Amino acid sequence: MPVLSVSKAEEYQTYINGDKTTVALFAADWAEQCAQVKDVLEELSKLLGDKLQFISLNAEQFPEISMKHQIEAVPTVIFFAKGSAVDRVDGVDIAAISSKSKKLAESASSAASTGQSLDDRLKALVNKAPLMIFMKGDRNGPRCGFSKQLIAIVNDTSLPYETFDILSDEEVRQGLKTYSDWPTYPQVYVKGELIGGLDIIKELLASKELEATLKG
Repeated sequence: MPVLSVSKAEEYQTYINGDKTTVALFAADWAEQCAQVKDVLEELSKLLGDKLQFISLNAEQFPEISMKHQIEAVPTVIFFAKGSAVDRVDGVDIAAISSKSKKLAESASSAASTGQSLDDRLKALVNKAPLMIFMKGDRNGPRCGFSKQLIAIVNDTSLPYETFDILSDEEVRQGLKTYSDWPTYPQVYVKGELIGGLDIIKELLASKELEATLKG
């Protein structure tokens, strides 16, 4: 399927809210780099068109949409799942556009094979264990300072817990921010409910409420 050109705001809304993950190019006719990115999307659509849909819109013709997504320069590519922006690439970064498209196509295949929507998948993940931590890396190898601090604090409680490496799954990494309405990581869940991030955990530790909270 070729890259679809958007001529009306209603078309854009229909595309991004559809079942397929959407790769949207915000472009301008005068910018030569946009044509280069569109050519790449045409090639990707041949490879991944059964799992993703690719659209292109003139950023200047849709100022409200461009403003909403903070389009400051063209080309910008935004990836949408069920109407929510889950990732983006600003500028001509062909490798990043290709890599992110392929990862999202893999996620779409995984979701299709299990019959799960992203929301269903996230709900299952946050309920995977009574105490669940979403972080960069895992309990044995945290990959950022905040995650390392959090694991050290939770380990001191001796409570059992599971971790999920958000760097291993871009769709979960971006989708969980919307699902939980919490923009940063790590995130701690108890019995499927968000407790918060490192600052909240530190506050609970200082007030001696941490262990009781993590036990639920």
